[in-house]
Amino acid sequence: MFDAQQLRLIGSQLSTKSCSSKIVRVTGVVTERTLGRQFRWLWTAYTVSTFGTWLGFGAFPLIAILVLHVGPVEVSLLSAAGLAIGAVVAVPLGPWVEFRRKRPVMVAMDLIRFAALMSVPVAFALGWLTFAQLVLVAIVAAASDITFKAASGAYLKTLIPRAGLLAANGRFEATTWTATVVGPPLGNAAIGLFGPVVTVAVDAVSYLLSALSIRVIGEREPRPDRTDGLRLKASDLLDGWRYILAHPALRPLFFHTVLVNGLIMATSPLLAVLMLDRLGFEPWQYGLAFGVPCIGGLIGSRLAQPLVARFGQHRILLTVGALRACWPLGLAFIGPGIAGLVLVIAIQFGLVACMGVFNPVFATYRLDQTPTTRVVRTLSAWSVTSNATIAALTVLWGLLATVTSLRTAIAIAGLLILITP
Repeated sequence: MFDAQQLRLIGSQLSTKSCSSKIVRVTGVVTERTLGRQFRWLWTAYTVSTFGTWLGFGAFPLIAILVLHVGPVEVSLLSAAGLAIGAVVAVPLGPWVEFRRKRPVMVAMDLIRFAALMSVPVAFALGWLTFAQLVLVAIVAAASDITFKAASGAYLKTLIPRAGLLAANGRFEATTWTATVVGPPLGNAAIGLFGPVVTVAVDAVSYLLSALSIRVIGEREPRPDRTDGLRLKASDLLDGWRYILAHPALRPLFFHTVLVNGLIMATSPLLAVLMLDRLGFEPWQYGLAFGVPCIGGLIGSRLAQPLVARFGQHRILLTVGALRACWPLGLAFIGPGIAGLVLVIAIQFGLVACMGVFNPVFATYRLDQTPTTRVVRTLSAWSVTSNATIAALTVLWGLLATVTSLRTAIAIAGLLILITP
């Protein structure tokens, strides 16, 4: 995301965190030539684990259906329990991590995810795999994921200068969408050749490689100071939410992003049933409809930095945040055949392109607005709320579709998303 793109100089001369993070002043504009060796290893860790995640995308439901022969209720429970209970488990971890070195925590979360996921193929090989184990692994993975993301956000803020945050977040965003395009087709091919358990093993190994990459970063990280000691207090558990809700800018962004993400994810299973069952699309067409538009996310992530440099952070957040809310309603009107497939691809491309611009700008703004001593608690509270909301809305929209219809439930979600800007 970063190659030779320019950021406007903010304030006076910026000091660099290390000699590897070089920022050069050229005629009133700074050009970040490199984010540094340490960031490259952090980005490597993110890339490896992200590709592993998308290669294994959807593996747990397939294992539950094909290996354990459970029904739709159990599959829904597997998805919802991992998000909801994992979010609850992660609540005390945010304050605990805040006043500890972040890199060791990130390594620990990667190793926990490696061990949890690797237990699935091991149990399968031994004939011991159960549905309860899948649920437990989903919970552990979800809690570890929330904690890792919070710790990595705090670590990123201290790793590179403020002027480099948008470039770094843009690179993460581009990596996410690239993995989204490439990962599921390769994962589905691997599942077809070797069975659903193999992608879980690949995902597990990706976290081990991520842990090794973070470990290679080197340089001892200073321990954050806390005047009242390291003991976790009950009041710390809610500190992230208190800060978000008291902040005049983060508060509306919090409700906006949580609701948009929750409503989009809640309609995902409904779209799968509508397209694959009611409209008769083939699985490869369904994959194409949601895979090709991810190229829009890659394009959007590349445009985020120059757009902010030209129009400003606030205008881009407001404009693109509003634009991305306009697309989901159209999914209620898709029909069968090529015309329906083209419509889905067009809608998804517009939505994902807007998300590709919005996400790195939003992530950078959130880090800017959060003090270093509160980053982990704030990001943890944000992720916990988002995951719990997705789980709750997914169940609620399943019931809504049962009471009304698939198209009606999708349309209601699209209308509600229009309110969020």
